[in-house]
Amino acid sequence: MNRKIITATVLAAVMVPVAVAPTVSAEPAAVRAYVDTRVRDCAGSGSGCRPGIVVHHWHRRGAQARGVGWVYASREGVRSGTARWLVKKPGGTWKVGGSWKRAARVGSFVETSWGRDGHTGPKFPKNTRLCVEFRGLSTKACVTLK
Repeated sequence: MNRKIITATVLAAVMVPVAVAPTVSAEPAAVRAYVDTRVRDCAGSGSGCRPGIVVHHWHRRGAQARGVGWVYASREGVRSGTARWLVKKPGGTWKVGGSWKRAARVGSFVETSWGRDGHTGPKFPKNTRLCVEFRGLSTKACVTLK
C-alpha cells in the first residue's frame, strides 16, 4: 500500500510539469510577436512643448504596417485649447486622424488623447507621418512611424 502512494506521488510530479509546460512556453512567444514603440516630439520655440506629441504604435516582427494604439497631444503655457491629429501616408496627402477635441488643463499645460492601450487602432504603412495641431497655432509637432 505504501508503494502505491509513492508511485502515485511520482506520477503526479512527472505529469504536472508536462501539463503546465505548453501554457508557460506559449506566452513568451506571443509577447515577442509584437514590437511596441513610443515616439515623441516637441515643436515650437522656448522651453517646453508648444505643442508636443507622443504616439504609441505597434507591429508584428517583419511587418510593414504599423498599428496606432493612441496619440497624445499637449501644449505648454496655455490655459485652454482644442487639438486634432493628422496623418500622411508615404506619397499621400494629409488626412484627419482624430477630430477636434478639447484639451484639459493640467498645471501649466493642456493635454488630450485619442485611442487606448493595447494592439488596437488604425494601421498605417511604415514611414507614415503623424502630427498634432492646436487650433489657432500654425506650429505642428510630428513623428514618423518607423
